[in-house]
Amino acid sequence: MGGVTRVEEFQELRPLLFAISYRILGSVSEAEDAVQEAWLRYEGSATRPESPKAFLSATVTRISIDVLRSARVRREAYVGPWFPEPLLADPYQDPERSAELSDSLSMAALILLERLSPLERAVFVLREVFAFSYRDIAAAVDRSEAACRQLAVQARRHMEAGRPRFEADRRARDQLAGRFFHAMREGDVAGLQELLAADVQLVNDGAGKIGSTIPLFGDTKVAKVLAVMIPPFAQIGAALEPTEVNGQPGAIIRDRDGRIFNVWTLDIQDGRIHTIRSIVNPDKLTHFGPIADALAVIEEKKQVRRNR
Repeated sequence: MGGVTRVEEFQELRPLLFAISYRILGSVSEAEDAVQEAWLRYEGSATRPESPKAFLSATVTRISIDVLRSARVRREAYVGPWFPEPLLADPYQDPERSAELSDSLSMAALILLERLSPLERAVFVLREVFAFSYRDIAAAVDRSEAACRQLAVQARRHMEAGRPRFEADRRARDQLAGRFFHAMREGDVAGLQELLAADVQLVNDGAGKIGSTIPLFGDTKVAKVLAVMIPPFAQIGAALEPTEVNGQPGAIIRDRDGRIFNVWTLDIQDGRIHTIRSIVNPDKLTHFGPIADALAVIEEKKQVRRNR
């Protein structure tokens, strides 16, 4: 192997392994655990595989499928809408697959993947996102190539039926997001409504612990809610930081001490914002750093509004 150690091989492939596992699982923490387990199996294998990439990709895929099967039971019992754990940046980059990597990372795409069975999801991710051969996919999921082709067809059919379309012009998309967050800070109802699609939805993932589990629909209602949301946060020292989340425009809200309170993502299409997702479940934000006491922040914000 030219003197390359197993550790070096693994570290080179780690970004790819995480990217595969995250798309299968929709969880940063579970993907990191799957990658670590793949390393332990690679380190402990008696023989050196001819292709470390094939071995490790297959290993992390199998681990992720097993984790997903048990996770689906928990997600079915989840209180309110379930969203994937947000990710600021994909550690794996491939210029030849940049469009597929970006689209498959979005919240909308990951939520759509939840419709697939674990096997369909794994086959779709390996084939459509990372362009693995059916031979390698068959080895990874322990099915025949013919079965994998059929799984890919089924998965593609499900995905195409609801595949999200995003603003193709990234510059226009980012400018619109900038105007949106500025209008939120200013409490500008008319400015917000101008940027929202008529059927926009505002959806919160708080696991029933924080915030409403009932989505809001319609540009008028959503604009009014957003307009009164951020100004009181600013008065208690919280900050809204626009940033890219899962390859789409988004933002992080921090309390006065810089601790994470909330993460937002926006789906922008045809020059309008169609979906706003708010992730406030603290269990899904720990990988961002220290977590704010969300209930305390909300209560302080309410006190500011009452005083006004």
